[in-house]
Amino acid sequence: MNKNFFVLVSSLLFGLGLEVSGMTNPQKVQGFLNLFGDWDPSLIFVMVGAIALKGSVYFFLKKKYQKPWFESEFYLPSKSTIDKKLIIGSFIFGLGWAISGFCPGPAVAGVFRLQPEVFVVIASMLTGMVAYKFVE
Repeated sequence: MNKNFFVLVSSLLFGLGLEVSGMTNPQKVQGFLNLFGDWDPSLIFVMVGAIALKGSVYFFLKKKYQKPWFESEFYLPSKSTIDKKLIIGSFIFGLGWAISGFCPGPAVAGVFRLQPEVFVVIASMLTGMVAYKFVE
């Protein structure tokens, strides 16, 4: 088996998880982000479950394996400071997520559901990536 097979399988599992959990439903996401209105806390369980699973698998596999299967090393963040760029980028990401109800993963998954609004979100993400190149 090769790297592309594992990329395909993990991508399909990720997309299935997004769909089953409701993360591809913008109303559900906006309900979760609406702390002062009709708040829907159910996505907390999705996030905590994902963090717990990823954290434990990573913890045990990192001890067992010296490197990932398809890379020469584990790539960990080298920067740990909170700076102006991080705060502004996080704010823009959160604002876009709250307005649209989509973050990048569910937005891409939404393409296959032919949700019209998802194309606006993806166009906005691409515009932001291009704009970042000019600002940076």
